[in-house]
This record gives sequence, C-alpha cells and structure tokens, in this order.
Amino acid sequence: MERSAPKPNGPPATAPPVKVQLKNATKTFQSANQITEAVGPVDLEVNEGEFVVFFGPSGCGKSTLLNLIAGFEEPSSGEITLEGKPVTRPGSDRLMLFQEHGLFPWLSVIKNVMYGLKNEREYRFRPRKQRDVARQWLKMMHLEEFERASIHELSGGMKQRTALARALAPDPKVLLIDEPFPALDALVRAKLYGDLQDILVRTKKTIISVTHDPREAACLGDRVVVFTPRPGRIQKEIRVDLPRPRDFNAPAVGEYASQIMAELENPSDEKQPG
Repeated sequence: MERSAPKPNGPPATAPPVKVQLKNATKTFQSANQITEAVGPVDLEVNEGEFVVFFGPSGCGKSTLLNLIAGFEEPSSGEITLEGKPVTRPGSDRLMLFQEHGLFPWLSVIKNVMYGLKNEREYRFRPRKQRDVARQWLKMMHLEEFERASIHELSGGMKQRTALARALAPDPKVLLIDEPFPALDALVRAKLYGDLQDILVRTKKTIISVTHDPREAACLGDRVVVFTPRPGRIQKEIRVDLPRPRDFNAPAVGEYASQIMAELENPSDEKQPG
C-alpha cells in the first residue's frame, strides 16, 4: 500500500512584506545645454529585512536612485513608496550613510550618535534616554571605550562605525548606504562588512546599498541588482544564497562575485557574434 506524503508542520511560511517599491521610476536632469537621462524606468520591490545591493558601471545612476529613495530628489516620472506611502521628501524613516562620514568634529563620539535622536519625538528633551540608546549602538560598533573621544582622534574605520551608529540610532525603517568603504584599507573594510552583517541578523533591518565592488556586493547582499549603463535600468537580479556571516575572502563569495561581474561585462542586450 502506498504511503501518503507527510503533511507539513504548521502553516506555510509567508513572504516578508514589501518595504520599498519603485514603480516605473525615472530621473532626468536638465540644464541649459542638455538633457541627461540618469535612471530608469525601474521597477523594483525590496522586502522587509532584506539587504539589497545596487551594482553597475560608474555613472549608471545607482547613487541617484538611492537619493530618490531617500527623498533628496524627486523622480521625473513613476512612483517610489515606503510601506505603501509615497516618498515625497527626506525623513528619519530613511537614513543615509554617505561616502564621507559627515561627523561633527566639535562633538564627541557619543554626542555625534545622540545628535540624530534630538528631533525624534520619543527622545526629544530626554538626554538620558538619548545617551542610553547611543551607548547601545556604540557597544554594537565596538566603540564603547571611545564615547568621550574627539572625532579627530579616531581612525578612518572608527569614524565610519560612528557614522553607522548615528544613522541606526533613530531606528530608521530603511538604512541607505552610498559607498562609504572604498577609502578604507582591506582589513578595516572586512571588519565593517562583518559589523553590517551582524546588524542585519540582530535587527532585521532593511538595507539598500550601492557599490562598484562585485565581491562586496556578494559578501553583503541577499540580492544584487545589476544595472545597465546610463540611463540605469535593471539588467539582472542575482540572489546570493550563502549563510551569514560571510567571509569577504571566501571562495563561495568569489564565485558569486564572478557571476555578478560577468553580467556587467556581458550585458543581456549585447549582440553575440555568430
């Protein structure tokens, strides 16, 4: 007698909700002399708790797209939404980690981290609570011993970790990262990649980053979105099915990096000889 297939235990897992959605989003810049099509059209969904990396050639509009999601720029056409609501301006629900750390040199490390909390309703006029939250993030960034230090006393990697703590302290719904690591040496970058993965696992934070380094994309991303040359359109999405934490120098990461780079070198619309 044939055995019946075993029934699954419990209800099927549901997909995480969509956090950020781009619908036919484009961006065109116009000057007195020319019109430049920078981005799009782009259709994309980023799920809650997902780490998505934008990868593509220089000038393809990756950072422009990040600025659109942040609300620093408005799309020329199409729509960008956060949890179903249109993005129309910058907000503390979407915070950016820039290429330059942007820390205030006249403030100590902990006061830099506290700065982003001053205008949040939950922390306004509550300096003790601001300090407690800042200390939690400094501890996660392994900077608790430097809370009273001046910014000029920190190394480049420590400055970026401080900037990361400041961006995360207000608990944004989405963290946006615009290539803050290229100027750092290899060992410091590897440590920051580990910190970011730890944050992702512990907080389930939704993160969107931009990079031109295929190995960085493979190390950090749950999904890598490869863009065409300007105007940037999505050429391919590559899901990175590797457990975390990932070692930047691991062979499996290198294999995905090669796959990502191959997409850049062989665009899908390029005619093959034959």
